[in-house]
Amino acid sequence: MKFLKMPVACVFLFLSTFGYSQSDSDYKANTIPLQLKIKANAVVRFDKQIVEVNDFDDMYVTTTRIVTVFNEYGNRHQNAYEGYDNNTKIKKMEARIYNESGKEIKKFKLRDFSDESAVSGGTLYSDSRVKYLSYTPVKYPYTIEYVSEVQMKSTAFVPQWHPIDDYYVSVENSEYKIINNSDIKIRTKSENFDAYNIEVISDTHVKAKNLNGIKYEAYNPGISNIIPSLKPALSTFNMEGVKGENNNWEDFGKWMYNKLITGTDAIPQSAIDEVKALTANTTDNLEKAKQIYQYMQDKTRYISVQVGIGGWKPMDATDVDKLGYSDCKGLTNYTKALLEAVGVPSYYTVVWGDDDIKSIDSEFSVTEGNHVILCVPNNEENVFLECTSQTNPFGFTAGFTDDRDVLLVTPEGGKIVHTKVYNADDSQQITTANVSLTATGDISAQVEVKTTGYQYNLHERVVNKSLRDQKLSYKEYWDNINNLEIALIDINNNKEDVVLTESVDLKASNYASKSGSRLILMPNMFNRVTNIPPRYEKRNLDFKLQRAYKDVDKFIINLPEGVAVEAMGEGEKIESNFGSYEYKIEQLNDNKIKYTRTYIMNKGNYNKEDYNAFRDFKKHIVKLDKTKIVLKVN
Repeated sequence: MKFLKMPVACVFLFLSTFGYSQSDSDYKANTIPLQLKIKANAVVRFDKQIVEVNDFDDMYVTTTRIVTVFNEYGNRHQNAYEGYDNNTKIKKMEARIYNESGKEIKKFKLRDFSDESAVSGGTLYSDSRVKYLSYTPVKYPYTIEYVSEVQMKSTAFVPQWHPIDDYYVSVENSEYKIINNSDIKIRTKSENFDAYNIEVISDTHVKAKNLNGIKYEAYNPGISNIIPSLKPALSTFNMEGVKGENNNWEDFGKWMYNKLITGTDAIPQSAIDEVKALTANTTDNLEKAKQIYQYMQDKTRYISVQVGIGGWKPMDATDVDKLGYSDCKGLTNYTKALLEAVGVPSYYTVVWGDDDIKSIDSEFSVTEGNHVILCVPNNEENVFLECTSQTNPFGFTAGFTDDRDVLLVTPEGGKIVHTKVYNADDSQQITTANVSLTATGDISAQVEVKTTGYQYNLHERVVNKSLRDQKLSYKEYWDNINNLEIALIDINNNKEDVVLTESVDLKASNYASKSGSRLILMPNMFNRVTNIPPRYEKRNLDFKLQRAYKDVDKFIINLPEGVAVEAMGEGEKIESNFGSYEYKIEQLNDNKIKYTRTYIMNKGNYNKEDYNAFRDFKKHIVKLDKTKIVLKVN
């Protein structure tokens, strides 16, 4: 889905407006303050953005950005590109390249920029294009100066200010200002200013100076939650010819309902008759919704269709019914229309869809989101449907749209609600195994892995793979077992209960290592934690555990004749704020050992001071998962 049309981290300049302007030193790599070079792939030397709002349908932005790039990883921070379409006109684009000493070595005019579609090859149609600089440096460091002027009729996407646009990027000078030449109210929201050197001149005019780059740290809460930013929104805006009001989410949602959705939900009488017949034997709305959802999945497929109001207006439901394909907007709207035909209410829902959890800002209404799903109210619970998938179980959102604030578009206006949170008991992985060991250390086993919730989402990907790729997946999954051979795979995908059951028969030679007349056996064969979180001399960022889950393991190990237990521990238990872990080893009889393990990870936000304790918790688990049993071979 195309939703956001504003370029990421674009910056603009109107030189006569600002007191600071670039100087010759901005082009020389050796004039950068030492502290800004530390662990930096690029340094933004000069970054100004001016946004002139002349009317609800007239906005002019001018950009100047000077960046010194130190290595290949810094090349993408040139940000020398502009998107355009029928409502966005590029008036000027220029770039100059300077060597390390600040000498100009190359110049690009508008005609020299590459031009291509702004969306992927999987898109059926789009009028959105992008012009960008395609420059491969011959030597580092180099400095690029980029200047552009863009005129926009659509004002729904006012450029936001993000002086730091990624990890390992430092900033010498950045400035942002909105000049309001209209009588339209402009609201703004600032975030993360306190932790940075930000000068606030007014609500729409800010400066930043000497911002050190942010080093990436594992489990961080996400770059957008760390960097300083300023988000603006016009109270009256234009989206490609359609006027809108946005003082709050209620206003914005009402505009979406009245201007984007209303009039697009008609479906043929033949489709109405078909879904009424399909649901004739039930009066339960949720059961009707399940039947309609399956009907939609069987009838349609996803393909990107970037037409309509800024990529926000859905394709007419009649066309989706006829063609059998659409994007997330069209498929969601079509499913909504089918449900309305059988008397089941539902709501078009805007969301940030991603594996990383990101919410619509509940406190500040602004044009945002990159995906659309459908909400079916069910008493006190909202059931959310992913309408782009032909395989998703009904109401399943784990991994892409779970646990985040979303915008319901209702006739009364927009409402912020939260999608389903999958707790540890909802996201289980239960692994059982019956293992036979030989006197030479070989194993054969029948393994069963049952997953639910978020862990179902991780494992379900194997279902539609070829047998060859399935075998490769299991070899990668159990990469702690050398010489692994997969003999049989049987997968049962219970979409009604959302339980995936993977049954695998396997064998491996020399799993247990031989030492004289002894075998050294690690009983945790099939669910071993191996990764220890990175160690930091000084942790700078707070950390986040995004999702909770629970692993339960039970392995029965059958010993051959002539092999007996010589030494083994009984088990250990760990409790922490981050989760819990317990394993036990029991000898059931002379030739049978039982290994059990329960590992629970909690979700939550934690202070950076707690990171070492979290690392110790995981490190201890890695150690315990390598617990050994010593067997004597007679």
